[in-house]
Amino acid sequence: QVQLVESGGGLVQPGGSLRLSCGASGFIFSIYDMGWYRQAPGKERELVASITSNGGRTNYADSVKGRFTISRDNAKNTVYLQMNSLKPEDTAVYYCKVWAGPGYWGQGTQVTVSA
Repeated sequence: QVQLVESGGGLVQPGGSLRLSCGASGFIFSIYDMGWYRQAPGKERELVASITSNGGRTNYADSVKGRFTISRDNAKNTVYLQMNSLKPEDTAVYYCKVWAGPGYWGQGTQVTVSA
């Protein structure tokens, strides 16, 4: 079965950095596009970043451009989200997604940006 497990979330001060990881299993990781979404309280889940199967193309939400970087290591079945210059408005649960079949989600990892 498809499984996505996020890690790396936590509490960080404004201006700080975190690196999220998403480990994947149950499918051929290297042939599917991957993405990171986030959902803040009272808000819709929004796409933060996506990356094509071979890492050739990436895209980002306007709110994170220049601060976040998505990458993947197909040998490790892992997708990453490097988050720099974090702001309080980045506080959310961050979810990993694979665009396979109906789409599959991880359980989420909490990122809290606060002094």
